[in-house]
Amino acid sequence: MVSEINSLVKKQKNAHQADLLDMFSYQNHRKRWVNQYHNRRDSLLKLKSIIIEHEKDISVSLEQDLGKSAGEAYLTEIGMVLSELNYTLKHLKSWMKPKRVRGSISVFPGKSMVYYQPYGVVLIMSPWNYPFQLTMTPLIGAIAAGNRCIVKPSNYSPATSQVIAKLVSEWVSPDQAAIILGGREENSLLLEEAFDYIFFTGGTKVGKLVMQKAAEHLTPITLELGGKSPCIVDESADLDLAAKRIAFGKSINSGQTCVAPDYLLVHESIQDKLLPLIRDYWLNFYGQDPIKSKDWPKIVNKKHYSRLMKLLEGSSVFFGGEGDGERISPTLLTNIEWEDPIMQEEIFGPILPVLTFQSIEDAAGQINQKDHPLACYIFCENQERIDALIHAIPFGGGCVNDTLVHLSNPHLPFGGLGKSGMGRYHGKYSFDTFSHKKAILFKGKTDFPFRYMPLNEGKISLIKQFLK
Repeated sequence: MVSEINSLVKKQKNAHQADLLDMFSYQNHRKRWVNQYHNRRDSLLKLKSIIIEHEKDISVSLEQDLGKSAGEAYLTEIGMVLSELNYTLKHLKSWMKPKRVRGSISVFPGKSMVYYQPYGVVLIMSPWNYPFQLTMTPLIGAIAAGNRCIVKPSNYSPATSQVIAKLVSEWVSPDQAAIILGGREENSLLLEEAFDYIFFTGGTKVGKLVMQKAAEHLTPITLELGGKSPCIVDESADLDLAAKRIAFGKSINSGQTCVAPDYLLVHESIQDKLLPLIRDYWLNFYGQDPIKSKDWPKIVNKKHYSRLMKLLEGSSVFFGGEGDGERISPTLLTNIEWEDPIMQEEIFGPILPVLTFQSIEDAAGQINQKDHPLACYIFCENQERIDALIHAIPFGGGCVNDTLVHLSNPHLPFGGLGKSGMGRYHGKYSFDTFSHKKAILFKGKTDFPFRYMPLNEGKISLIKQFLK
């Protein structure tokens, strides 16, 4: 496996070097640029066709790995990838064009340009919770930017990883994009290689290791991690709407979502009204016994199932709390304190602990005592409070009066900060992430003698006028 990975990386690096030298075979920049655009566009169109052709295979694999219904598989994975593809195809030409930017008097006369160049060979490491979407979305951005890619999907979602490998093998040659299957050994071997860029989605613990390995080669990196994302509900909120959208956000993929509401922070005056509404919406979505619903996903494996059930021990359960060895019912916990075990780590499951606050300043203060979350959700009808919370709490992104859906807008950047991650992607942000923005100044012949040595007082006086 060591030699196989090393050989694959070298093959892609050599192919990238050939791409660069091939630039001299064109008579002019316009022809070169048009050819690059059509190659990338044709590649993305072929990927779209393959995904549509294999939609059933993808859906079945997601059911096998995570118990996702066909509807949820399309809503949260296949449909989002096709949407990302369509958006990228629509805008790729304009993204690729070199951009002229304003100059300054210090470079007059001259033309200032930004060129978008692929990094080269990119490593994409994806997680198990949305194994298709979180593999293909960054891959689309990397290919759109002109990179060659090695992709390592998660070993915890083996059926989907096999389908992805099949799709990619039908799509392009291994020197363009290749899938490496396996577990920790393969992860470790890949991280010993010197990539031009690394894009990692997963947990904080592994993210730290990836960053350490990237630092050895000074490799730029994007980390898409997670954290405990709060959901704030104040007394002005539309409680019925809040309950429906909170129930939705926590139940998608059985709560195994990096931007799922991790805990509720509710004004103490409305807790008794809100919780029964959330319970009722869960029952409305999944029936009187959600575990038996065909639409209720399973926990990915026994290890995570046991971890989640252990978090329930000794807790005050308002609703739910049952498990059948594979699935755990949607659960509300009350009388929670910040010191409780369930508040010490990201839950990543269908358990929703509830804490209360007395004032909006109190809510922000409680959240800011912890690491910066990946997402924050605010249910409130008071615009001044909303604005204050958005500015007072550092977090990656979120919604006002909804949950999760901000990540479906390709015009919005998606990513965290601090321990919830670094870097942004989706839409144009993906293209930018996987592109080196090269600054070029085309200088005219007119010159300013005062910039040259020796710098006497007269020249310095003129320089100060120009460089204010």
